[in-house]
Parts: sequence; structure tokens; C-alpha cells
Amino acid sequence: MTGRVQASAGDLLELVRSRRATTRGALQQATGLSRATVGQRLDRLFRAGWLREGAGGPVDSPLGGRPSITLEFDDEHAVVLAADLDTRHARAAVLSLSGEILAEHSGTLVVEDGPDVVLGELGRWFAELLEKAGQQAQAVCGVGLAVPGPVDSETGRVVQPPIMPGWDGYDITARTARALTEHTGAGPVPVLVDNDANLMAYGEQRTGYPDCSAFVLVKVSTGIGAGVVVDGAVFRGVDGGAGDIGHIRVPEGAQALCRCGSYGCLAAVASGGAVARRLAEAGVPAASGSDVRDLLASGHPEAVGLAREAGRRVGDVLATVVTLLNPGVLMIAGDLAGTAFLTGVRELLYQRALPRSTAHLDVVTARLGERAGLVGAGAMVVEHLYAPERAEERLRALGV
Repeated sequence: MTGRVQASAGDLLELVRSRRATTRGALQQATGLSRATVGQRLDRLFRAGWLREGAGGPVDSPLGGRPSITLEFDDEHAVVLAADLDTRHARAAVLSLSGEILAEHSGTLVVEDGPDVVLGELGRWFAELLEKAGQQAQAVCGVGLAVPGPVDSETGRVVQPPIMPGWDGYDITARTARALTEHTGAGPVPVLVDNDANLMAYGEQRTGYPDCSAFVLVKVSTGIGAGVVVDGAVFRGVDGGAGDIGHIRVPEGAQALCRCGSYGCLAAVASGGAVARRLAEAGVPAASGSDVRDLLASGHPEAVGLAREAGRRVGDVLATVVTLLNPGVLMIAGDLAGTAFLTGVRELLYQRALPRSTAHLDVVTARLGERAGLVGAGAMVVEHLYAPERAEERLRALGV
């Protein structure tokens, strides 16, 4: 930023939000702008309600004097709505701009019922959550959605999702915005959509491992997917397909039919759905990954054995992932993310990967649990709306 004499109000906001410069003097030094210009641009941010003055900072001069007034991003001027959709269950929340969950709801929502039904019901959930949080619909600045399928980040539409029948190419953003208006009376707001594993990875990395420059999260539930965060940004590939490791072919699955229509996919033999199917064949009541999670929590021996076996199969594939990406953290999340599965992953991962690839690797389970997707979805919206260029557009639209 040093020397950028044309630094905008959005650039100043970014410096304050990142805490790289939190006083007027520090902003002058970071941007090369004059005191008057910094003051004019900060005034726009104050009039928008995006900045506030905090406590006095340290005195910079050795001669003493009045402490500098610090500047803070005002995380109370708006709220974000977020939802994390799974195949048969969903979670939704109202979040502050700093990521605090103000109100939350979870319940049955079946993606196979189709996007029109699911997103319409989600609009009703959002209305109830705003009331529960004591927030007006006009306070909503954006909506973030996590979905269990590959997403084209340019359009917000899922692309050939194996476990989301009827959603391929559907205009999720428009339907969500319409549902929000129908149920709350809110005006149009931006709606951002991404893959659930991506957003879980983003939420976990930002809150628990902000200094990790290469972070991988693997979600093992109905299907298997991975989210990759590199240098603080989600890596999506050219069209949103990065991380879809559940459809890597594995020798053990040659006869196993995957929901994508192919044989031999990792998800067909090692996902929560695959483990549930094997348990059901053995006479153990289990129909989904969540059923397996409950059996694992109760210590069911057959479920524990199958989860460890699934972990070994996933660990074999992850040896290649770790060798390719050299992450500092590999996080296991989802219905199977317990001791048995993690043990299996470690067995094969450390056996197959080169010691150089795992020397500085932490293999851990999720910290945020079922809230990771919500936190990541909320953060995605905030980072989009308050990025320098977008912030400038919004300021102009506000007339400040």
C-alpha cells in the first residue's frame, strides 16, 4: 500500500479491518496520502456507518502528548444471513460482521425436494431467525450459502452435482433473494454460493489457523469433498471443481457404483453413506452418515471398525493430496470425523506419503464442528462486500 497516493476509502477500510493501520497517522504513512485526504476518505466511511472510533492508542512521540484515536470496523451496522445445506439436513444463522452467531436454527431440509422448495423454506427460516436475533430485515447486507456440490463461483450455480438432483444450473442466487424478500420484505441483497467443504475450510482456517498458508479440510459425510485455502483464499480451480476427491477412482471400489454414475469412486466405498450401507447390509439400522455418526458416538463396534477402514481408504488418497499441496494443516470434518476414522487416515497417510511431506503437517479434527460452514459462508460475504473495489461501489451507491 505504501506509495499508493490514489488509495481509496475502500483501501483505507481494508487497512483498518486487517489492523495493519488503525490510526489516522498510520493510514497516512501506509498510503502516502495527506492528512486532509485521509480525513475526507475516512469521513465517507464514518457517514456510511462502517467505521467507529475506539479507545486511544499508544503515544507515538517520545515527548508524550495526546494518544492517537484508534479506528475500528463497526461490525454492528449490518448482519449477514448464512445457511449450510446437507443432503437431508440444514443449518442457518444470523451472524454479525465479525462472525458472531446471533441466532441459529437447524432442521430437516431435503435437497432432493428441489431448489425451489428448499430455498423457499430457507427464506422462512431466515425470517424467523431475524426476529429471534432482534434484527430488522433492512439490516441484512448479504446472504452466504454452502451447498454439497461443485459451484461455479462466477454464476453461483452448481455444476453437475452428484448428490443434488434437480439443482444443476439452477439460479440459486435469484431464488434465494426472492425467498428472502417474500418472507421478510427485505430489498435485494447479494447472495453468494460456494461448496460446503470450501466454506468449512475457509471458516476453520480464518478462526483457528490464520497463519497457515496451505490448509486442507476434508469433509466425510454423505459424500467426500475437500476445501483448500492457500494464502488466505479458497482455491476453487478454473470452474469450482477443485477438491472433489470423493470421485477419485480407487482399486477397492471397482465394483461399487457411485451416485455420480461411475464405478470405483472413493465416496462409493469410504463416505458416511457407504459405511451406512454396509452397516445396513449387516443388519445394523443405518441409512445415512448422520446415523453412522450416532453409532460411532455410542461406541458401536461394527461402526467403529468400518469407520477405521474407511479412514484408511481416504488416507491412501490423502497421501497424494498432501504430497501435491504440502499443507501445514489437514483437518478431518463431517459425520465420520472421529477417533476411529482419524486413526485410519493417519495409518495410511504416514505410511504412503514421503516423510518430507508430513514433517510439518498437523492432522486434526474440526474445531467449529457443525458451525464451520456457517462461519465460512458469513466470512465469504463480508470479505466480498468490504473488499476495496466493492466497498467503493457501495459507498457511491449510498451517496457518501
